Amino acid sequence: MPTELWLTQLQENGYRITKARGAVVEIVKKSLRALTPIEVYDMARKKYRALGLVTVYRTLEKLEELQLIQRVHQPMGCQAFISAGLGHQHLLLCQHCGEVAFFEGDDLDILTKSISKKTGYMIKEHWLQLFGLCKNCK
Repeated sequence: MPTELWLTQLQENGYRITKARGAVVEIVKKSLRALTPIEVYDMARKKYRALGLVTVYRTLEKLEELQLIQRVHQPMGCQAFISAGLGHQHLLLCQHCGEVAFFEGDDLDILTKSISKKTGYMIKEHWLQLFGLCKNCK
């Protein structure tokens, strides 16, 4: 989905489109790796010097609410964000360069049913992230 469509979706949901917000959207949309809010801030400030860190956090929050990006939990504990996959997909994250790849197809039905039976929880969704080294970093 082109960057302009992200901006249109933000606008249609009541968010003002500013140069600062546009810079944040462009950086996140074009990234092939998960970016922390500070990384987004540093990169977007090169395009729009007056950008504030609060704008980065608010824009990321709005993009996540609209399911245009998704949160990535990293082993070192900091949160990062990447463009959302299409449909129900999972993530592969390179622990060296940070590249993200999406994959489909998990057969977790047996596991989730077993957990549900043991705990009494009704499991409605799951999120799977795998960490390793991409083909360039092996």
